Amino acid sequence: MVKAKGLTPRRAPDAPAAEPGLVRKLTRKKKKKKRFWKNKAREVSKKPGSDPKVVLRPPKAPANFSQNWKALQEVLKQKSQTPEKPLVISQMDSKKQPKIIQQNREAKRGSLSNRKVPAPPTKASGAEHSEKGTKKKTNGDISPKQGDIKHKKRKAKEVTAALTPALPTEQDIWFDDVDPVDIEAAIGPEAAKIARKQLGEKENGVALVKEQAFSGLTKALAMDCEMVGVGPTGEESLAARVSIVNQYGKCVYDKYVKPTQPVTDYRTVVSGIRPEHLKQGEEFEVVQKEVAEMLKGRILVGHALHNDLKVLFLDHPKKRIRDTQKYKPFKSQVKSGRPSLKLLAERILGIQVQHAEHCSIQDAQVAMRLYVTVKKEWERTVQDRRPAATVPDVGRDNM
Repeated sequence: MVKAKGLTPRRAPDAPAAEPGLVRKLTRKKKKKKRFWKNKAREVSKKPGSDPKVVLRPPKAPANFSQNWKALQEVLKQKSQTPEKPLVISQMDSKKQPKIIQQNREAKRGSLSNRKVPAPPTKASGAEHSEKGTKKKTNGDISPKQGDIKHKKRKAKEVTAALTPALPTEQDIWFDDVDPVDIEAAIGPEAAKIARKQLGEKENGVALVKEQAFSGLTKALAMDCEMVGVGPTGEESLAARVSIVNQYGKCVYDKYVKPTQPVTDYRTVVSGIRPEHLKQGEEFEVVQKEVAEMLKGRILVGHALHNDLKVLFLDHPKKRIRDTQKYKPFKSQVKSGRPSLKLLAERILGIQVQHAEHCSIQDAQVAMRLYVTVKKEWERTVQDRRPAATVPDVGRDNM
């Protein structure tokens, strides 16, 4: 729209009419501004050395906006010169850090649990005096109270004890004739351990002795002898100890034998025999007679029995001897023509024997256990070869 001199501008037909109050207000503000700058110009012109022709205009430099500009700049300059202190991070021992982290985690979970959480750590700015008067520099170190730590440990133990089921006792395992393997699968290893103990078995499940069994003479007996060396070089063997166990592994006879000749080699590393044992031993003739009476009419079990019978100067019917060294299935199983008792115990029974000094009772028990594991097959083989042997029915026959 062109504004002509002396003419009032015409308002467009679509333009909204301006409110009279708003127009008056804007006009008043403009007049006030003009009046302010006229007064400023008069003040400048009145100052000495000022040019009255120079028109005073609004300041453009920031320093002219405020009379305190210089003072403000000095304050800002001082602040910029002083270096800002970095955020102090509490220096903690590496041993304490896991505890603080754990406390923070427990503090976050405090709303969900009723556990007592210690107060959150606070930073110490200066040096604090202890009760004894010594100064301790905290520097943000956080040391939880000993009482809180002990309380938390005690609570943890109580929770663990409450969650851990009570172990079974011997009174709880009262049932008989149950395989410990089944007990372990149903109840657990501790119950199986008690069951094996009641049955006289070891933890590996092999029973060399059945504790709750008949302790007298049975149809089959196992014998083993420990020997010492006599003669100039100690190569000749002499019986020094004789041990006999029944079909359940119970020892029914164990005696040391007084030597009939001077001993030149006690063979202690293998036999376990020492001079004091033989001094308290029984006479050879007594031991020979007692062993012969016990073995009469019974099955004799052992390992390399020909050596034991030789040192006792005894003989036994071949059809009633069960020698584990000569049993063919054992030979083929361990792949050895003359397997040792230690090898048979390890491969067939899964136990370790004869680590150092031998024990004649243990060796007889191992031989009897080997025989019992294959008793039915072994006796069936003997029956097929020969007619049935008449054996006195003494004691019990089942293991």
